[in-house]
Amino acid sequence: MTDTEIITFGCRLNSYESEVMREHARSAGLSNTIIINTCAVTAEAERQARQAIRRARRKNPDSHIIATGCAVQISPETYAAMPEVSQVLGNIEKLELESFKSESKDNSRVKDIMTVRETANHLIDGFEGRSRAFIQIQNGCDHRCTFCVIPFGRGNSRSVPMGEISQQVQKLVSNGFQEVVFTGVDITSYGTDLPGSPSLGQMVRRVLGANKNLPRLRLSSLDPSEVDNDLLDLITKEPRLMPHLHLSLQAGDNLILKRMKRRHSREQAISFTSKVRKLRPDIIFGADFITGFPTESDAMFENTLNLVEECGLTYLHVFPYSPRPETPAALMPQVEQQKIKDRAELLRSIGVMSLNKHINNEIGISRSVLIERDGFGRTEHFTPVKVSGGKPGPIVEVNIVGHSDNKLVGIIQKSTAL
Repeated sequence: MTDTEIITFGCRLNSYESEVMREHARSAGLSNTIIINTCAVTAEAERQARQAIRRARRKNPDSHIIATGCAVQISPETYAAMPEVSQVLGNIEKLELESFKSESKDNSRVKDIMTVRETANHLIDGFEGRSRAFIQIQNGCDHRCTFCVIPFGRGNSRSVPMGEISQQVQKLVSNGFQEVVFTGVDITSYGTDLPGSPSLGQMVRRVLGANKNLPRLRLSSLDPSEVDNDLLDLITKEPRLMPHLHLSLQAGDNLILKRMKRRHSREQAISFTSKVRKLRPDIIFGADFITGFPTESDAMFENTLNLVEECGLTYLHVFPYSPRPETPAALMPQVEQQKIKDRAELLRSIGVMSLNKHINNEIGISRSVLIERDGFGRTEHFTPVKVSGGKPGPIVEVNIVGHSDNKLVGIIQKSTAL
């Protein structure tokens, strides 16, 4: 290989940071380099990252392989000890140009991320191979959910100032991006560390006001207990804020939520989705769930299953619980592994049924679709659509005529075809 290849695992924030690294690699003139941007949210995510590192070395025996990301930040010695890895970079170092210069190649550098107090905004031109762009608005987390190691990979909560976010939006829109996603580790905590403590809703309102040519804005995962009134008002009234919200719910049983150290109850989740749906009837919701959390009984899991219908959830991201080292949950009584797996499979099947219900209801409707790649796009509700003849980049009006393989099938209206 002659260029730099980046393999990204995990969240949208990692995707954003991979683009920062891509630009740094170009500026530093790197070649014959593979960067593995790891995730630590589950044991499986870490296993896949180590597998990718080994595979990369087998296929490219002479390449310089850089391991970075949350798994590396949390356990740098594990990755430094891998014979396939040439260089180890922490989550701060991976965003510094200096780390990619030739004289730094032999260094393995991971600083204490808990000492970091600010999050630098990196202006990037776009996202390679994508028509949707991600912008980091926040990093880190001040909460300590009992199952989670991510704060130790990301540090404490830090927000990007409004002006820098607006500047990044302006740059991406000028480069042709029609849709932007605001991402971070805990975006509903946005602003608590900034002068004047602006809320997420206040920031979104200001940025949309300053960038009236941005057609679409999405938000990454939200904590329903921390949605401020300004954001709620925008969700229900601002057409450019897409009618699809993804919620960090994790469970539907109050005792499990308490043991997870979450900040909401099942009643708050139901109340939030019901309130928003009344104010904006076309909105749909997705959610993250963990199955088989320690002490979860069959009855407790049943409460999670019921929550899908009670909240009217359409998209489910389901994670089988896996104990993370040095977390409180790892010391709690564990659920049998097979039961964890079976519960995840059942919850996913319910998620598929819920998505199919939504897809069936879309047939015969006209939707605005952002074309992401040849023949494929997503509606305002993030629903995948197969579109014959669609070319990446624009937003087009599409008549939904059917569905196939959990995707809508649409025909571009002649008035919007390019």
